Amino acid sequence: MPTYNAPVEDMLFLYEKLRDNKNYNEIDKYKEVTTDLVKNILEEAAKINQNLILPLAKAGDENPTVLENGVVRTPPGYKEAYKKFIEDGWTSLSCDPKYGGQGMPKTVSAFFDEMLSSASLAFKLYSELTLGAYNCINHHATDEIKNKYLPKMVEGKWSGTMCLTEPVCGTDLGLLKTKAVEQSDGTYKITGQKIFITSGDHDLTENIIHLVIARASDSPKGTKGISLFLVPKFIVKEDGSIGTRNGISTGSIETKMGIKGSATCVLNFDEATGYMIGPKNKGLSQMFTMMNLERIVVGIQGLGISEIAYQNSLIYAKERKQGKSTKNQSPNGNADLIIEHADIRKTLLNMKSIIEGERALCFWLSQQTEVSLNHSDQKIKQDATDMVSLMTPVVKSLFSDLGMEITSDAMQIYGGYGYTKDQGIEQLYRDNRITPIYEGTNSVQAIDLVFRKLVNQNGDIIDKYISMIKGDLNKNNKDLSSFVTKLEVYIDKLSKFSNWMKDKIKTSKDDANAASNDYLRVLGYVAIGYSWLKVLEVSYKDYSNNKDFYEDKIQTANFYFNRVLPRVESHYLSATTGSKYIMDFKFN
Repeated sequence: MPTYNAPVEDMLFLYEKLRDNKNYNEIDKYKEVTTDLVKNILEEAAKINQNLILPLAKAGDENPTVLENGVVRTPPGYKEAYKKFIEDGWTSLSCDPKYGGQGMPKTVSAFFDEMLSSASLAFKLYSELTLGAYNCINHHATDEIKNKYLPKMVEGKWSGTMCLTEPVCGTDLGLLKTKAVEQSDGTYKITGQKIFITSGDHDLTENIIHLVIARASDSPKGTKGISLFLVPKFIVKEDGSIGTRNGISTGSIETKMGIKGSATCVLNFDEATGYMIGPKNKGLSQMFTMMNLERIVVGIQGLGISEIAYQNSLIYAKERKQGKSTKNQSPNGNADLIIEHADIRKTLLNMKSIIEGERALCFWLSQQTEVSLNHSDQKIKQDATDMVSLMTPVVKSLFSDLGMEITSDAMQIYGGYGYTKDQGIEQLYRDNRITPIYEGTNSVQAIDLVFRKLVNQNGDIIDKYISMIKGDLNKNNKDLSSFVTKLEVYIDKLSKFSNWMKDKIKTSKDDANAASNDYLRVLGYVAIGYSWLKVLEVSYKDYSNNKDFYEDKIQTANFYFNRVLPRVESHYLSATTGSKYIMDFKFN
């Protein structure tokens, strides 16, 4: 089984030294969230993830969820761990104190999300979807519904889901068939089938609150006729107690490649009682409140799995002897540890430089997210919302794709042992494989980025982002000069690529489509480079206070700028060759 040590030191470094967003620091309710408080939270989070949650990863993989006589049973140890998990208040960490939450910002909860993803992604999903449903209800439901459902969800006694996909539609939700028939009392009868529902049914909580998109009888076809409904597994009485079973049943549990401890269900709704959330026919935009936050969290899942894959690869490389390095002076021809080989060192540094850069970018994004939700100035809120909107598909896609690269490389470092189940490394690869797929496949994310996020009703967002980066480059700092010079080259490539893309959106949508994934990666690699530059600025400034830590940061960044950032050039050159030779190709 893999080992795991939560990177608390790196997380605290980011929280203490890179919490530099002026607008974020103006949010009154977070001014009392001190570094000492965050340190205590992260240290406790590390304990529960390392000691209690980590063993569940193997248990869930070897003993998946099962459906027996209509009841979904989670793997051994899950119920006991979940009970402790909610007793310690981890489901309430970022929730509103009004409903029993602790009110921590996403600059803190994102670190916990990463730890939990490292420890056991399958276990994490039971609480993750609850938080997504909580956010959606909190943003769009009436006070009556919020007061009735949110306290138990925040406590963790009730869980939540997001029910979108159906057999007839994947991402194209306009094709959905689930119907909602209004009743005389204002409720709706929901009938239809939903598939791939994460945590759709289980034995961990007293009730499950499903958020379901459906079409009312008098609504138009397509996405303009979609409404959002709250449909509980058990009807909740007026006094808040649980009543009779609603018209929801579990048809089956998907047999999956990974995250086997997570119950991914087919749910059948048979005239189930539902309550409309928000205005009729506005359900898709309401659901995106949940989906957009989920997409960022999916990126963090890729980051978390990458971290544990790296940690174990490093340990193995320091223990495994194989071959002779160029430094081998052994008269007996003894083998060296594989960490002495240049290719292994390169692979490990590739992992490390990407992971730490991603974590820094995620911290920047978490500050922007809080500003977009909580700042008092509407203009500042909107600007932050645009930045979050721009970077959401990047974090979701790039982090999850690089998670596949890193877990694959981890298996390679382990050699034949990595391919066997004994070490647990191949499970990391399998568990992460869903992250580029769910919450909208990565190609869908790339197309969304290109066609909807670069330019919107608020202006040229990508140009604003590029201008922000350029304005933040510290060209007078001699320590940073070589890094700044390299980043400027790739910012220029991003700018040229952006202009090319904006032109192709108007003149050749096929060209833009074919280049979307490459464009997303270019933007992502530059964004991580920008995040590394902010880390470097602190590292050189505070170098004498913690030489070992900051020297490690400087050398890791050096690898990123020399070995990872140049990937931009390849993506730019291949993407801008266009699409005619692709679209004209005749498949037999």
